[in-house]
Amino acid sequence: MKLLEKAERIRIYTGEDDKSGGRPMADVIVEKARSLGLAGATVFRGLSGFGANSLIHTSKILRLSEDLPVVVEIIDHPDKLAPLLEAIDSMMTEGMITREPVTVIAYRHNGK
Repeated sequence: MKLLEKAERIRIYTGEDDKSGGRPMADVIVEKARSLGLAGATVFRGLSGFGANSLIHTSKILRLSEDLPVVVEIIDHPDKLAPLLEAIDSMMTEGMITREPVTVIAYRHNGK
């Protein structure tokens, strides 16, 4: 088991309709994280939520799902996250980014 001595989690809160260069923001963030050699990234699609504009976005059957919430989560060493945060700041026009320390208990891969 390999433990990182220091790790942080960043979460990028955005919406399905948010774009960067005409592409979904979440896809652009994941690809940027990969190009920077970060440990990994996961995208979560929300069922319901609201942000700064207080409009509720939902996937309920009686309402068309529109601009559902999306969260991109990435964990790595703070120094490795810094270039990603700079890149996101330059391309993100809406949303929120959080950053918090985490303890990595295990980080394994099969070597493929």
